[in-house]
Amino acid sequence: MSHETTDLEYLFQNPKLHLDERVWDLVSRLTLEEKIESMLQYQPAIERLGVPAYKHGTEAAHGIAWLGEATSFPQPVGLACTWDTELMRQVGSIISDEARVYYRRDPALNGLTLWAPTVDMERDPRWGRNEEAYGEDPYLTGELTKELVKGIQGDHPVYLKAVATLKHFLGNNNEVDRGSDSSSIDPRNLREYYLKAFEKPFTEGKAQSMMTSYNLINGTPATLYHGVNDIVRHEWGMDGFVVSDAGDVMGIVKDHQYYDSHTPGVAESIRAGIDSITDDADLSKQAIRDALAQGTLQETDLDQALFHTFRVRFRLGEFDPATDNPYALIGEEALMTEQARELSLRAAREQIVLLKNERSLLPLDPVGCGKVAVIGALGNEVYRDWYSGTLPYFVTPLEAIRAKLVTKDAQERVIYRDAKDRVTFAAAADGAKLTVDSFGDMRLSHDAEPTVLTVNDWGYGSVTLTDERLGTYVTSDEETLRVTAEEAYGWYVKEVFGLTPVEKGEHLWTTWNGKPVITGPEGSLKVAEAASSVPNAVGDNGTKASTALEQVDAAFRVETVSDGLVEAIATAQAADTVIVFVGNHPLINGKEENDRPGLELAASQQRLIEEVYRVNPNTIVVLTGSYPFAIPWVQEHIPAIVYTSHAGQEHGTAVADVLFGDYAPAGRLNMTWYQAEDQLGDIKDYDIIRGGRTYQYFEGEPLYVFGHGLTYSPFEYSHLRTDVQAPDPNDTSVPEGRDNSFDALDATDTLKVWVDVTNRGTAAGEEVVQLYVRPGASRVKRALKTLCGFQRIRLEPGETRTISFTMRVKDWAIWDVTRDCYCVEAGEYTLLAGASSADIRLEHPVSVRGEVIPPRQVGQRIRAENFDDCSHVLLDESKEQKEACVRLRSPQCPGWLAFYGVELGTACVIELQCRVSGNSHDAAIELRLDTPDSEAAARINVGHTGGAQAWMTLSEALGPVSGSRDVYLWLSGEVRLSYFTLSACATGDSSLQA
Repeated sequence: MSHETTDLEYLFQNPKLHLDERVWDLVSRLTLEEKIESMLQYQPAIERLGVPAYKHGTEAAHGIAWLGEATSFPQPVGLACTWDTELMRQVGSIISDEARVYYRRDPALNGLTLWAPTVDMERDPRWGRNEEAYGEDPYLTGELTKELVKGIQGDHPVYLKAVATLKHFLGNNNEVDRGSDSSSIDPRNLREYYLKAFEKPFTEGKAQSMMTSYNLINGTPATLYHGVNDIVRHEWGMDGFVVSDAGDVMGIVKDHQYYDSHTPGVAESIRAGIDSITDDADLSKQAIRDALAQGTLQETDLDQALFHTFRVRFRLGEFDPATDNPYALIGEEALMTEQARELSLRAAREQIVLLKNERSLLPLDPVGCGKVAVIGALGNEVYRDWYSGTLPYFVTPLEAIRAKLVTKDAQERVIYRDAKDRVTFAAAADGAKLTVDSFGDMRLSHDAEPTVLTVNDWGYGSVTLTDERLGTYVTSDEETLRVTAEEAYGWYVKEVFGLTPVEKGEHLWTTWNGKPVITGPEGSLKVAEAASSVPNAVGDNGTKASTALEQVDAAFRVETVSDGLVEAIATAQAADTVIVFVGNHPLINGKEENDRPGLELAASQQRLIEEVYRVNPNTIVVLTGSYPFAIPWVQEHIPAIVYTSHAGQEHGTAVADVLFGDYAPAGRLNMTWYQAEDQLGDIKDYDIIRGGRTYQYFEGEPLYVFGHGLTYSPFEYSHLRTDVQAPDPNDTSVPEGRDNSFDALDATDTLKVWVDVTNRGTAAGEEVVQLYVRPGASRVKRALKTLCGFQRIRLEPGETRTISFTMRVKDWAIWDVTRDCYCVEAGEYTLLAGASSADIRLEHPVSVRGEVIPPRQVGQRIRAENFDDCSHVLLDESKEQKEACVRLRSPQCPGWLAFYGVELGTACVIELQCRVSGNSHDAAIELRLDTPDSEAAARINVGHTGGAQAWMTLSEALGPVSGSRDVYLWLSGEVRLSYFTLSACATGDSSLQA
């Protein structure tokens, strides 16, 4: 029986049919060439079917970006410091409202599939994209991004307001070499940490899209990673579509050099789960055609991918009458509303973290604070990052502070100094002075007065130069310099320069990409063609710079007209209260494609703080940053420190509200702040367990702990209890319906926890109540503690509220590498309630009737990646297996794998069988028992097997051995181990025990 009606030409146009039936009908009507064309980010119109053009991918990290003016919210690193799930849902809703506005303006270019949120785990604060994500804890990240997803996608049972695209899957936490590096992640790190952050946004938030990452995962390009289908789709049930990151499918050849041509990479990407390719359209389409012709890709593979992308488009209401879709009529009235402005301010306030407040210096009394000096360039700026939108307006901290302190007779009480140097430039060779005309053209002249330029030193050899008369930045292209840029902004920030001192007071002036600025004909300035002799911007000495000067015959004398530090000191000395603003520019010294060169503040900013404090100890530091900083001197000496991200349009208002007590801060840090970079390991080491990373495993003394944040009212915690105890008969907060007589939990149980919190202050305030769980004895190294619940609450003075948490005991599971499954270990666990991961106020033990992980058995195939411990090894790809193999970090440095508690039974001869590949004459595997330094019990000389992916099984006998033993496998040379087996050959036969 036909479903078609007289009013509809095709089945897919009938909204009364089941969604999947409609989608398959549309896909079935596409020609092969139309299917190929539709596999790209820009899906073309198919006019014969009435299918409009559509673009996947609108940037929306903290507001709609790149389309025009839109409401701006704090950077995600700031949003994460709110610890406010309700706020996140509302932010998501505003973002998708405004996406709908732009979609109605141009549906073909302004799509509703939004590339946000960034869910990557921030295990290292040096990551250049730290500003884009939500912190180092997967529970916090999962809860916040889950709610953002819900806000973006809406709550209609049929239609989506917009679509959230989670990025970047997986293990993408370094920018240097991101397109060629492999992130080595063993199963425990993978399952307990990196995947956990993504799980809830999919399983509970129902995110409809995901973007893969640039890196390899254990040697496999992320676009080919089996986890896209096996985990995201099959385990978590994601029923939307997967998109590749820009240029990444072609990067399989260009960056990873994984294949010699694009065809196999494109074919495998589609089969591995990539539904939409964000890449060179012509290359991608030709590769698909070639793969179809070769038989490595089937038309049904395209059908499945297009089913995923078009299914999402159907749910956005694109093919239905507007009257059916409650989101279709969202129009201009939803753009930059008063409600959105208020929410932006709320978010900017909530994300501010009070790091220190000695002698209750904050909040400032508007009357008693006296004359206020605002010092530092960031005091009168609001910067946007690469994924920010166009701000409709912005309020700087200086403007907001002045508004707080204007008296009735309008007498100004605020003095501002940006602490920047004003300088002039002159050619060292002939003394010609640099001038800038009204059009921003730069020339060297002996006759004209030199132009004064303002220098903003961002540290690590990066400065920006501005002409205050024109209000513009010096910028460069490949040949010339001009003073025409409105801001320092772009994929390549060409407003960044280097000024490297050399002998005789001269400077080497270099552009954003390290090329020297030189004098040209008739007083012009030119950019040298090569940068091969230019010193590195970070810390090279003058000798190298001098060599560069000789090669290009260029040097400049930089004369100081006014010393910004001297002016700042004088201003601070004359003030009653000083507020110093320091921090980063979000596009300099740390951004996409650039990891941070260090954790410290710019040296000039550090000196500014120290010198100002020296003359005025009544100093407050406001740190505006996209990431954590190492500021031990500031923490030790400065009485009050406030942290904020680059918080968008209401940045200044929020900061001033906190400083003067119109809003009591309650933000909490989403990452550990370290004392110094030497507390961190290699940025490319993704093993947080053995590397001691994040608050879960770090055993050193941090500068500020995860979850840290102060406020203006003291909060008291009391009466932590659970529903596994017999309740106090006078306590009515524990509900009925549970047998409370027993004192242990099963792994399948749900646990209710209550804690009372009281505001002991004289003003209303907010508190972030944090609940952690600390495991007891375990078979493996466990986290010191793990976040398992949090709530941001507001209490009036003297108010007490009972805060409740509901948690699943199964969420305390570890990944059991002996059986490839999650396991809740039996034993004692301790619940910890407090105001941060270190400020624990109450503890409560609970018992769990879980499992005891069994020992490994003789005859069991043991995958190499399932080691219990290791040294000097990495995980890599085994093309014959979905699992990873193990190889050495360096073939010149042997390493080992440990497998604890292998039950070998009674005394017998054991055969070691290894699935291996070898690519050097010294490739070998040794087995040792009990300790890594014991005598070798067996050795397999692997040698050359024909290449890294030429696998064979080799064996060697050892024995007699018995009992439960720890097994160590030593690797040497260019050897790879996929799996091994220990099998009993015989028992009790002395002839076999030679």
